[in-house]
Amino acid sequence: MSDTPTELVFRSAHVVTPEGITDAAVWVKNGIIAAVRPFGDVPAGVAVVECGDEYLLPGLVDTHVHVNDPGRADWEGWETATRAAAAGGVTTLVDMPLNSIPAVTDEAALWAKAKAAAGQTYVDAGFWGGVVPGNAGELRPLWAAGVLGFKCFLSPSGVSEFTHVAEADLRAAMPILRELGAPLLVHAESPHVLEAAAAAALPGADPRAYATYLASRPPEAEIEAVEMLMRLVREFGTHVHVVHVSAAEALQPIHAAREELLPVTSETCPHYLHFAAEDVPDGATEMKCAPPIRDAGNREDLWTALGAGWIDLVATDHSPCPPGMKLRDEGDFVRAWGGIASVQLGFGAVWRDARERGYTPGHMAQWMASAPARLAGLDRRKGGIAPGRDADLVVIDPDAEYLVEPGRLFHRHKLSPYVGSMLPGVVEQTWLRGVKIHERGEIVGPPRGHVLLRTAL
Repeated sequence: MSDTPTELVFRSAHVVTPEGITDAAVWVKNGIIAAVRPFGDVPAGVAVVECGDEYLLPGLVDTHVHVNDPGRADWEGWETATRAAAAGGVTTLVDMPLNSIPAVTDEAALWAKAKAAAGQTYVDAGFWGGVVPGNAGELRPLWAAGVLGFKCFLSPSGVSEFTHVAEADLRAAMPILRELGAPLLVHAESPHVLEAAAAAALPGADPRAYATYLASRPPEAEIEAVEMLMRLVREFGTHVHVVHVSAAEALQPIHAAREELLPVTSETCPHYLHFAAEDVPDGATEMKCAPPIRDAGNREDLWTALGAGWIDLVATDHSPCPPGMKLRDEGDFVRAWGGIASVQLGFGAVWRDARERGYTPGHMAQWMASAPARLAGLDRRKGGIAPGRDADLVVIDPDAEYLVEPGRLFHRHKLSPYVGSMLPGVVEQTWLRGVKIHERGEIVGPPRGHVLLRTAL
């Protein structure tokens, strides 16, 4: 049992609320935010967490995390992933349906995933279900069992348990998801564009050269896939969320659909906002991901789109693997596994570049807490400092910096392109439903996270 009081107050000169940043006292009772009151309004006898000049933000919500447990826990498990999340100020994550065995494409697989997570999570965790060829009949049972939405790939996912869909499969699934009110998250790259690009770029090319890999996944693959998706949204009215947009040009058809008030949203990732292709050394396969990190001009366009609201949110796409699968010694970009480990580092990676462009911690809370919570249907409980929400809170020193070292990382494998970087925005404390779970780089207490099923919210 926790010795945390049932009533406590958090005070900060910089409380990030949905209405703006203000000095305030956040009253918490039984793990729920009861009120946000003036800074001096603190009742006698109630415990106070004094944050001083540090910022008090809502706990971050990361809606794009690959935990891989059960089945591939040697890639990443619930304990290690959620420790890393807590240390990074993430209090809620939503797990992707692939990479675990079985993949979450039917109700039995969901229960296997939930059983693996139970009692092992340091933060709260929900689940996306999967859309694969032939499983349209499983979508209603998965939704009824409690998934928060669905995910599909338009190009090969990299694992045989989760095959990619064609337009015909989407036509079978999208009317069902529209009826359910469930979002469809899509990895949007056209497989035939990728095949043609690889056939042109790879033969005879140096597999250690990042330029080789980049040429094999051109922006046209994202653009064509998104254009097809927008056409189907116009036809079926299903909420489509395009994940990990890396090519800024792919945002044009998304924006056009939004101008028509169609239910379309999108995200990008910290690595697309932080790195540029020009800075990727040959052989540095820890930086391989799909879609790829593109050039500096494209990165600036993504920042412009994020600031303008064309991109709704930032999620990490935390996708680790055993170091051997990265082929770091060989430096082979073509054969290495694609995925970046970053759930612990997302805030700092985005904040470094955001503050240079004049953004505030308020923008960070919008991009990395409130908008992701809304996508997952968790916004009545998560993603904001407001009465009635869970007291998921993070205390951040936005000016302090830290060196990313392998020994500081809690995820299972420490290979990350951020190692050696100085990142701003030190997460001093993380609180989950009014209980401290992390302080200054140390996990506090046992796993306290809940499994979040939509039916029990």
